[in-house]
Amino acid sequence: MPTAAPFSFSKRASFDPRMKTVFRTGPGTPKSPFERYLVSHPMGDIIFSEGEIGTEMYIIQSGSVELLKEIGRETRVLATLEKGDFFGEMTVLEDLPRNASARARTDVELVRINGATFDAMLKGNTEIAVRMMRKLSRRLREVTGMLEEAVGRRVVEEDKPFEQRPAPQPNAFRLVSAEGKREFFLHPEGDTLIGRGDPVTGITPDIDLSTLDPQRSTSRRHARIYPLGEKLYVMEEIGVLNGTFVNGSRIATGSPVPVSGGDELSFGLVALTLETGTAGAGPY
Repeated sequence: MPTAAPFSFSKRASFDPRMKTVFRTGPGTPKSPFERYLVSHPMGDIIFSEGEIGTEMYIIQSGSVELLKEIGRETRVLATLEKGDFFGEMTVLEDLPRNASARARTDVELVRINGATFDAMLKGNTEIAVRMMRKLSRRLREVTGMLEEAVGRRVVEEDKPFEQRPAPQPNAFRLVSAEGKREFFLHPEGDTLIGRGDPVTGITPDIDLSTLDPQRSTSRRHARIYPLGEKLYVMEEIGVLNGTFVNGSRIATGSPVPVSGGDELSFGLVALTLETGTAGAGPY
């Protein structure tokens, strides 16, 4: 049986040597490498319903999708997903009925993935696999917390659902875009997570680069900047595809690298300059 042609999960407006494709294409591949996997749904269309048996998951190529669940007599929106987000993976993983419905919030194009393609996707795209594990881990924590509260036991702090921290307040330590058009402040204490908002896991980073990254080269959880002693360090998160660079040099995943004022930090294709204010403005 012939093997299905591989595909990439997002269209790139232009090629950059730092960018990494998920799968490679070869001779005889369709004009769009994922064309044979694409399906379209008009706005308001039900993609699948809660309780259905399914064998496929989806990645949004364009448009927006709502996940819905019947709670009591009400239909509630659990999440709104955008381009690059995935849904329906639980059925592929567990061979169980759908635990929610999916509805096209706008006209949508979806990459439809069966079990065999899903296996290839996990092997070829580390970030998708890591995001999926984070989503499942968070769901387990939430369910565990509800069960413990229901039986009257105290919920252990580390098992509580993720709580979003307040945005960093203006201070001397910040990342500044080209020509100073945008600035993103760092937390004066503790670490600062840099990436793009992720409706799949419900996590929004402290610094969300979505508006500066139309090519989606920055991972959802891309890197952290944190103080240690008298210095600042940047560390890349697990599962990042397109790299983190300090003054043009790519850093290794999970290895803290010291940075200082004036350094150029690139998260995928998004280049920012680290500014640390004047001497005496802070510990680093």
